Amino acid sequence: MTEEPNEMSKRKIYIVDDDEAVRDSLQILIESYDYETETFESGTAFLGAAEQIGSGCVLLDVRMPDIDGLEIQARLATSSPGLTVIIITGHGDVPMAVKAMKAGAFDFIEKPFTDDVLMESLQRAWAHRKSVADTQDQGSNNEVLERIEDLTPRERDVLNQLIIGRPNKIIAYELGISPRTVEVHRARVMEKMQAKSLSHLVRMALAAGLQLDEE
Repeated sequence: MTEEPNEMSKRKIYIVDDDEAVRDSLQILIESYDYETETFESGTAFLGAAEQIGSGCVLLDVRMPDIDGLEIQARLATSSPGLTVIIITGHGDVPMAVKAMKAGAFDFIEKPFTDDVLMESLQRAWAHRKSVADTQDQGSNNEVLERIEDLTPRERDVLNQLIIGRPNKIIAYELGISPRTVEVHRARVMEKMQAKSLSHLVRMALAAGLQLDEE
């Protein structure tokens, strides 16, 4: 029988955010779930320590004054492949988060997020690190492709806009339809794709090889 308590004590989460209040609140929350944490006030500080870190998960804010999350993610992909990255992003930064995922980030979480959303993402990330397949949550690539095939042409248009991070009003303008109609199509897309969140939708699209046309 494996020693679960020892494994639990080794789960290390690195929090990188320039906002001290955010760092403190995340640290308190995450440690209440029996993870170990270490905080960094800047991307520069974290990159200085990253090469000495063997493995773990990183909560990485996109917008920071010294180095943004995309640059940090790009450096980690080559210098510290043992780290699993979860991006924290504002709504307007979703296209940046999608780029980070294409570069190897595991997930992104939109602000404001609930405690449950954050911890669910961390739990999945840790399961992924342990080579536990996420097939029940994400579905096989063939299943995802079948779901995409079931979308109507207009729903597929909305899907393409959603996964590059465009808000409803911009989607409405691009497609020449009303924002309310976009909301209806968006709800149908999420239901048909069996997506729990926008980040889940993006993960499925990337895993299935769907091309994301960015500006």
